[in-house]
Amino acid sequence: MLDRHVFLTGMAGCGKSSLGSRTACRMQMPYLDMDEALVKQFQLTVPEIFSRYGEEAFRKAETNLLIWLGSQHPMLVSTGGGCVMKPWNQQLMRSSGLIVLIDRPLDDILKDIRLEDRPLLARNGAEGVRKMYQDRISVYRSTADIIFPNTDALETSVQRLEQVLRQRFGLYRDGE
Repeated sequence: MLDRHVFLTGMAGCGKSSLGSRTACRMQMPYLDMDEALVKQFQLTVPEIFSRYGEEAFRKAETNLLIWLGSQHPMLVSTGGGCVMKPWNQQLMRSSGLIVLIDRPLDDILKDIRLEDRPLLARNGAEGVRKMYQDRISVYRSTADIIFPNTDALETSVQRLEQVLRQRFGLYRDGE
């Protein structure tokens, strides 16, 4: 189906996992949520991984997962919010895939996320989330091959993302 991976990037709470899993299902393609894969690997929640081993260990595990993905059949991949911040991770993603920024307004993110589930966000509350967004948004945008605005209802966004990916990869349904 795809000839390379599709990496969904963006701020925590932008919709990478929700959009990724549903779009992969609609397109009948493999899907991987990097945070979920690391939770299985460590057998701990993301906050527990950060607490026990620190952010650097988590980031190294993300890099190792990206290296492994380079040898796998193409799939749709939801990255962690900080994954793309490391230049080496950017290179790994670019060499084996298409990078799609899921761009969601910060106020919408703040309305929906549970800070206690996100270790880097929980530390500094809503103001910290705003600062993190401002620190990261230029990197998210500059590394993206596609910027996908996530401003619609979930099902509408899933349909739009599927359409964008089908067009990008030349995958049309019968009658299109």
